[in-house]
This record gives sequence, C-alpha cells and structure tokens, in this order.
Amino acid sequence: MTTPPIDTKRLAETFIRLCETDSPSRREGKMADLLRDVFRKLKADTIEEDDSAEKTGSEVGNLVVRFKGNDSTKVPLFFSCHMDTVEPGVGVKVHYDGNRFTSVGDTILGSDDKSGIAALIELMTILGEGKTPHGPIELIFTTREEIGLLGAKNFAPERIHARYGYALDTTGIDRIITGAPAANRINLHIHGLAAHAGLNPEQGISSFCIAAKAITELNLGRLDHDSTANIGRMCGGVATNIVPALLTLEGEVRSHSPEKLAMHTDTLISIFQKTVETWPRASEPDQADIPRLEYEILPEYPVMALGEDDPVVTRIREAGIKAGKNLEFLIAGGGSDANIFNSYGLSTAIVATGMNNVHTIDEYLEFKDLVHLTELLYAVVVSAD
Repeated sequence: MTTPPIDTKRLAETFIRLCETDSPSRREGKMADLLRDVFRKLKADTIEEDDSAEKTGSEVGNLVVRFKGNDSTKVPLFFSCHMDTVEPGVGVKVHYDGNRFTSVGDTILGSDDKSGIAALIELMTILGEGKTPHGPIELIFTTREEIGLLGAKNFAPERIHARYGYALDTTGIDRIITGAPAANRINLHIHGLAAHAGLNPEQGISSFCIAAKAITELNLGRLDHDSTANIGRMCGGVATNIVPALLTLEGEVRSHSPEKLAMHTDTLISIFQKTVETWPRASEPDQADIPRLEYEILPEYPVMALGEDDPVVTRIREAGIKAGKNLEFLIAGGGSDANIFNSYGLSTAIVATGMNNVHTIDEYLEFKDLVHLTELLYAVVVSAD
C-alpha cells in the first residue's frame, strides 16, 4: 500500500493547537468552534451540532462532520473522538522536542483524546489534497466523555448513516479493543444515630461501624474472570466527638457478562442490607427504622463484545496487514463511548492513539506514534470493503 503523504510539520502543529485549546468537561465550546473552522476549510459537506447540551450541561452539543467521499462503491465509515479532557486541563502549554509531546506545567497534555482528533484532521486533509478515492466518512466529536460518557449517552444514533466505525481513544499504539465490560455505579447511604462520643456513646449507632462490618464480608477486586468490584469513596461524619449518623459509600461492579454483573451487584447490596437489618435497633419508638440503608444502582455503560468476523474488526485487521502494522486485538477492562455506540447497533472498535500516562501531569505522546496512527487510519479508509 502506498504510504500516505502525511505533512509531519502540519500534523505536529495541529496537535499542539488542539492541546492548547482548553476543553475540560462541560467547557468544550472552544474546541467545538475550532473544529468547525478546521472542517469548513477542509470542505466538509455538513457540520451539525446536536441538542445534547440541554441534557449534559455542556457549553455545546456533540458535533457530526460529514464528507460524502468520491467513491460510492465503498461502505460508509465513522470515526469518533471526545472533545473534553480531565482536569487540570486549563492553560495547557505544550513542550515538543521533535520526538515527544509533554505539557510544560502542572497540567495534563490532553492527548486523551486530542491525539485522535489530530490524526483525523490530518487524514481528511491528505484525502482531500490527493483526491484519494474513499467512501462517505462521518466524524463524531462527543462531550463529557470523561465524566460519565454523557455526550454519547445523549447522542441520537439515527444521525449516523454508517453502520460501523472506530473510536480513537485508548493508550499505547497498534492496539485494537474489541471487548469491554458493562458497569454499575452503586451509591450506598447508611443511616445511624448521632450521639456525643464522650458523654453518651451508648445512645448512638455508628454508620461507620456498620459499613466496616459489611465491607469485611465483601469480595472486592477481581471477582472472577469476567468481573471486578470496588468501593472507591466514603464520606461521612461531623466531628471526632460525635458518633457518625450518616456514611455515604460509592462503588462499582464491572463484568463482561450481564448475568454476572447483575449477580455481583445483588450480592454487594444484600450484604449491606443484611448487616443493617441484623444491627441492634435504636431504642426510641420514633427511631425504629434506624439503622437504615438507602441505595442507588446506576447503570454506567453496557457490555461491548465484537466478534472476530465482524466487518469493523476484519476491515482494520486487513488494513493493518496492508499497511505493515502489527496490530494487537484485546479485551479491555474499562468503558468508553464505544460501549454506548455498540449498544445503539453501531459496531465500534477502539483504536489506540499513542497516548501514555493519561489523566496525569506526566502524560506524553511520541510523535512517531501519532504518524503511525494516521497511517493506519488512511489504510482503513482506502482498503477494499
């Protein structure tokens, strides 16, 4: 396959410009404006913003950019990236030594997910410059991926005409994610009874002690081959001299099996329920429901499971061979916009973009990996259907 005519100077400058455009979650407006300007100049056929901002609380909705292509015989494709970044992501300044991009200060770099966006911009630029034959291409840019996949969850799938595509959003390079677990977020509220811890502790019921007993009976971490569970946050108490009346715990269960996800979630809840129900009750009649448990189970994202023969998988596998890439196909442990798109019936594989140490101020991206990614995307677009 012919090597695509990538302008490396332009690609590096594009990536730096993207990273230095602030777009923390909820504040993706500047990035959306930049993308509109870029794709207008690249003669996109349509640039649309959906109405998801009303539901997500973001400055802007998801963007959909369409190129009709010049070969009607090719199957339409879509590519997806998210516009938002984690904090600290305001005032990013990029250091580039010709080989590696890092931030120069106490911020993230933003290669998650601006490495994917930069590669897409360069891809569409070289396709236009070379009049390379390609089918319809749709680009989806979502909001609030980093805090709940909210842009994707509020995206109307009928906006996309392609039936399969690629989300550019994971660490490393030459890695293709074909499976990811479903997840439930679990919020637990244990209600005890406050009392003075020095004068009359006997009259109190410690929500902390109830939680401690329940936690000792839980299985956390790796539950089985498909599943994990974690209690990640606890918040409660007023002062050291007051028996804590309320403790809130936040946790999660993940599994590649929907049946196991439901089972492990039920087990976690039932352990807390049993602990509360068997705890000595408050003595006063008006406090007979103390201790008490309240909980919420919030589905975070559904399972993602692509088969080896799915067109979205075979296309990138064949493109990788033609482009001389040694692709690795993996099952991941986390969720992303791809989980949501797959649940809409849009077959979506996740493509690594070269990002490393994401969500930290030590984040970096090797420029050769950004070039490598762009070459792979070009091969995907021009490969036979």
